Amino acid sequence: MKKKERAGFVLEYLNEIYPDTPIPLNHRNHYELLIAVLLSAQCTDERVNKVTPVLFSKAGTPRKMIGLELDTICQIIRPCGLAPKKSRAISDLSRILIEKYHAEVPESFEALEALPGVGHKTASVVMSQGFGYPAFPVDTHIHRLAQRWGLSSGKNVVQTEKDLKKLFPEKSWNKLHLQIIFYGREFCTARGCDGRQCIICRTCYPRRRAPKKTKKA
Repeated sequence: MKKKERAGFVLEYLNEIYPDTPIPLNHRNHYELLIAVLLSAQCTDERVNKVTPVLFSKAGTPRKMIGLELDTICQIIRPCGLAPKKSRAISDLSRILIEKYHAEVPESFEALEALPGVGHKTASVVMSQGFGYPAFPVDTHIHRLAQRWGLSSGKNVVQTEKDLKKLFPEKSWNKLHLQIIFYGREFCTARGCDGRQCIICRTCYPRRRAPKKTKKA
């Protein structure tokens, strides 16, 4: 099966089993989504969703957030990991949103990536899931699956994003990004599948005999 054929099967199969793709991180507006995505770095969505209701009940807007002591933010978000770094980023970006964007989240990749604690992946999630722009956020999980399924060489997440954007139609990016994450969590986990167990791996590589080793992001 050639790479384009593998991509076609992946898209068709994931559309079949995941026709609906709810956004995993609970939020009520663009600001809450931005903060939730920032907190999700090296943390599970489930844990973030337990922490954000507490945080947003105290400060659901940039103006309320900068009114909190840094230590208060840090204590609330501690279960998400990297609390000192993330709390500083949350406080600093909230102040910038007030000073430069009238307390609104900017609708721009460039502006988002200039905010403290916001990298390309976080900006891509906000632009795609928040504003509806076509984007293909690639995290370590998508990076791993793209290698297992023979869709990317796996050099790094930047290259993986470029490879996936070339393979799949732009209109599918926002939904497919989530479909791949859902499938990876359910069927093609980091330890539960070595490139030979799940339906996608078996279909793309029916003759694969040895476990597929993947490069880290």
